[in-house]
Amino acid sequence: MDIKYIQPDLPFEQSSLPSLLSVSEIYEKADQSLLQELKEDRRIERKPVGFGADALGIYYSMWANTPPEGGLIALGVEDNGIISGCLKSEIKHINRIEESWDVYCPDARCESKRIPVQRANGEEDFVLLIRVYYNHRRVVRTSKGEAWIRLGDRKKKLNEEEIRELEIDKGQIDFEQEPVDYKYPEDFNFDLIQQYANGFRKSREGRIREDITNEEILELQHLGKLEASGFVPNVACALVFAKDPQRGFPGCKIRFLRFEGEVEGTGERWNPIKDIHIDEGSIPLQLAEAEKVIESQLRTFTRLESDNKFHTVPEYPRTAWYEALVNACVHRSYNLKKMNIFIRMFDDRLEIESPGSFPPLVTPQNIYETQHARNPFLFGAMFYLKFVRAAREGARRIRESMKLYALPKPEFSQKDAGFPFVRVTLRNDYKQRKQLLDSDAMAILGEAIFKTLTQEERRAINYAVEHGKINVSDLMRLLQSNWHHSKKVLERLKAKGIFDDKRRKDIEKDTHAVYFLKRPKD
Repeated sequence: MDIKYIQPDLPFEQSSLPSLLSVSEIYEKADQSLLQELKEDRRIERKPVGFGADALGIYYSMWANTPPEGGLIALGVEDNGIISGCLKSEIKHINRIEESWDVYCPDARCESKRIPVQRANGEEDFVLLIRVYYNHRRVVRTSKGEAWIRLGDRKKKLNEEEIRELEIDKGQIDFEQEPVDYKYPEDFNFDLIQQYANGFRKSREGRIREDITNEEILELQHLGKLEASGFVPNVACALVFAKDPQRGFPGCKIRFLRFEGEVEGTGERWNPIKDIHIDEGSIPLQLAEAEKVIESQLRTFTRLESDNKFHTVPEYPRTAWYEALVNACVHRSYNLKKMNIFIRMFDDRLEIESPGSFPPLVTPQNIYETQHARNPFLFGAMFYLKFVRAAREGARRIRESMKLYALPKPEFSQKDAGFPFVRVTLRNDYKQRKQLLDSDAMAILGEAIFKTLTQEERRAINYAVEHGKINVSDLMRLLQSNWHHSKKVLERLKAKGIFDDKRRKDIEKDTHAVYFLKRPKD
């Protein structure tokens, strides 16, 4: 029997998969088919009709605080996706639901509509679909004073510190403009202020008074106020120019960690080979120090290309890691006063983490197009000190520089480990890197010897340069080979005069023998 496939009429365009629809599109297109297709996620929450009107206040707050669009509540849909409808409930309860946001979450902006559906038994019914809009101006609390937010497919109650952080992000509290108890000028780095003021004067040449003072410039750029008693600095001013911003902001620090391998490990297995604390001075000085630290830990690699010439490439393009570092310092949440910026270096990637969530309206998906500086006045100060260029440009420069070096696209993500933080991950071409020769070893060996080496020999040399030595067990792990084969590779390098070894002479087979690169004689 011939079976013909008939294309069903879809309630939404075939190209618009349910998983790709925005909250507004779902609300506009919603019918029974779409509601059954959707599962609970960052856009929609399902509830049975018996769900209490007062309990919905949590979800109104949650969606109203969740960028970029808020979300939906489908009342009359069970947790397992079965449509149970709303008619089994009293009309009085439905009426209470349809006005519940005014009672239980008055700052939430909502609307609702009834979606005709058919229950499994064939009876006509409806689902009440409630649209909750994101409020980008203020933190929305329930009538009980609680504030909630959506993380993935779960809700999270915010504590007062997190609420304050969100209020700062939304502009309810201008955290940067709050005065600080630092004395001016004795608590500030005057050389740095002078550098900033000179940069501002140069950019405004011909448009400002020639006799304008440094303090007038600081006030003009919202970094403090001139009062009868003198200049009163604010938070942004202290972070950029204070000699000791850590007094007021203990977390204004950068910590660099380097790990061997691709995992950090925990407990007794947590063992970084480098742990450097950058914990003195203001943001510009810490940036300069962190720049030196990262540069000292990055490697360069040399390979013979098809043009029969040697080409040296850095592990990561400088633009990428430097812009990621600057962004972490400029856009982090300084309201989380005790949290540090972390830089973690692994064999295959570089991670830079900054405390706080993405600024409002910014997501990993729109980060290249959406502009929103969390600390605009701090950002402006860093601009005149020539640390930053323009909003949005940093993320784009990271992406383009990685592309230029044929490396994977940068990854932007938000994590939650008791407090939110943003992570930028840069990945190197680790598999290809294994085939390259470290440029330090290249300088020692020279091009002529390089051409005679096998890939296994190059990898052994790379390891010895990085770690100072290598043994048979090390090479076994690198090559995924047996003991005898790895031993032969090392002995071959010794026979070529590239390696020397240190072993016990009184036994034939010293399992603890180590090999190291021979240095040329002066």
